Parts: sequence; structure tokens; C-alpha cells
Amino acid sequence: MAALPVPRPLLCRGQVCMDIFSIHHIAGRFNAIALVDIAPRSDVLPELPTTTFLHAGPPLAGAVPQAMRRATLFAILYEGLAGDAAQACHMLDSGAVTLRPAQDFGVVTPLAQVVSASAPLAVVQGANGRRFAPLIEAGVPALRFGNPPDDAAARLRMMELFGLQVLRPALARQPVALAPLVLAALQQGEECHALTSAANARLVESLSLPARDRALLAAYPAFVLPILMAASSAWLQESASPISAVGGNGLQFGWRGRGETAWRTVDAVPPAGVSMEGMQTREALGAIGDSAVIDFAGLGGQALAFSPALAQTYASFLPQDLRAHRAAVLDARTGNASPEAIAASGQSALVNLAILGAPACSGLIGRGVYAAPPSLFTPARRQ
Repeated sequence: MAALPVPRPLLCRGQVCMDIFSIHHIAGRFNAIALVDIAPRSDVLPELPTTTFLHAGPPLAGAVPQAMRRATLFAILYEGLAGDAAQACHMLDSGAVTLRPAQDFGVVTPLAQVVSASAPLAVVQGANGRRFAPLIEAGVPALRFGNPPDDAAARLRMMELFGLQVLRPALARQPVALAPLVLAALQQGEECHALTSAANARLVESLSLPARDRALLAAYPAFVLPILMAASSAWLQESASPISAVGGNGLQFGWRGRGETAWRTVDAVPPAGVSMEGMQTREALGAIGDSAVIDFAGLGGQALAFSPALAQTYASFLPQDLRAHRAAVLDARTGNASPEAIAASGQSALVNLAILGAPACSGLIGRGVYAAPPSLFTPARRQ
């Protein structure tokens, strides 16, 4: 498991810092972080009952967004807790199943995807413990977009088998260092969130798999995304970031401070973005997903300066000077988005996100950027 050479640290006002514009410094932060296993949630979090499902972002205050609701119904069927959709609806509406924030249990989950007991999780080991993320089962449509196809439960079972019977033995033979994946992405103009093809290709190269299985993963560039999410979450813990958890549930966006249990939240507005063909008039759901951990770890929206093609696509709703923005919102000691820097600069941390439709079965309607309001990070808000 080869690590990258450790770049020479810098001194900033007497403190050890990194060069936030050096891709080797950025990727080198992940040197102690590796993909080591695939395991069902029931193995890594045995204290959670099968009737508990984990969702993105802060705790839900009331109603469940339609995209998350539909994903939950299919997850109930996948677990065999209900015999049909009507029974699954009754279980959810009656409170027979519960939804809890994934990051409160060390799990990060993309968009509207919920994590059930049998879900296969990527296990990422960092210097300060493990972080987990569900394997994603398909492209569009899929569970995470809130519009899973009718065979979604069968797809989930297939991914469970692939994860446990194919990937798990490969990782037992050779874990995968994740710093080289981040470096490969940045070297090829990808920021590790909206664009993941290069990181996924490096992952496939690193796995000892038969050609057929390698081809399967190579054809699916988003497969690596939840692994990068878990790596970013692990780095937030390892670097002692003041932000331990961050994300949206479609209705609220928020973050949880290190050593705290309560989330600080604001109402989640939809990302500004580019609509898919024919989707321009669709009502958009507010920011959703735990993938914000990537952006708050200094990648994604904070790394658009390294991704000129994507920055050009999003130019109309981005800061004009992306390098200046990166410097304004990051802590140079860690390369993470910092509450203090955000509050002091008055600039928003940027989160690259898919845009989901608010009505039931809308699915993916666009892609863009969510700007977390600086007021969410002010000292008064944190008291």
C-alpha cells in the first residue's frame, strides 16, 4: 500500500502549514487513510436495530423529503421487513422504522440514499479510527437520486454480493491507499466530487481483480465517490477539524462541531446549477447529502481552481477568483474549510452537489453548487 512522498511543511506565522495550492500537499494529507474492507452495516454497527435507517445531513425535524422517503421504502423491501410497497409505507408512516443521521454513527451517505442493516459499506481506516460509506448500486436512476427503479432491491442485493464476495477478498489481500486516488484526480483536472473518473480509474488499477470485475468498475466512474466521502470524513477527524460532520437532508443543511452532539442548521435551499434537458421548470429539493464532507475537506467546491472545465461550466454562479476564494475559506494548517475563516471572510464554503427534484419520483434534475451561508459559522451561532 504505497503512500505518497510527504511534502516539506511550511511555516505560517510560526505554525506548521501546508501549501493549499500544491496538489501533492493536498493529496498527501490522506497518506494514513486507506480502503481496507467491505462489510455490512450490521457488522460494523451491531448496536443499531434492523428497523433503523441512516440518512444524510442533520436530524430530520419532521416530514421526510420525497426523494429520501422513496429510497427508504425500497431499503425496507431490500431488508425484507415488508412484503410490498404498501406495507413498507405503513411501517415508515407508523414509526415502525426510524431514520437517524448517518454521520452521528461514523457513516457518510450520498444524496437521498439511506443505509440499512444489510447494506455493504466501504470501510476506510484512518489514523483516528474508521469511517464508512455505502456502495452505490447504479447510475441514473438509483436509490441515491430518490427514484430507484422497480428492480432496485434486486440491484442492492447484487451489489451486496459483489462487495462481500469480490471486493472484500481483494481488499483482504491488499488494502488501497487513498492519497494516490486524490492525486490522480487533481492531476487530471478533477476535484474529487462532481468529477471522479480519474480517481475511479486509479482505484480499479489498485484492486487485484479479474478483468471482468475491473471492467465493471471502470465503466462506472461514480463508484469511487462514497469511498472519497469516507476518506474525507476520516481526514476531518484525523486533522482535528472543528467541523466533525456536515451535510444536508433536503430540508436543512448543517454541521456538528467536534465533541458535540447537536447540529447547527439553516433551511436548505437548492444548489444553483445547470438543469438537465427538459428539467428546467422542475421544483428542486434543498441541498441533500453527506458528500459535503469532501468539500469541507478542501476538495470539491473548494478545489474548483484545479478543475478548469468544471469551473467554466459553473462560472455564472461561482466567485470570480477561485484561488482567492480557496485561500479565504481554508485553514492553511489542515487544508479544510474553517468556521473561523468562513466567518471572518464572509465568503461561503462551496459544495458541489447533484440537484434532486422535490416532488416524488423526480430523481436527478441537474448539477451545481450549494453555497453554505457564512452566518451558519459565526461565533454567535456556535455558542
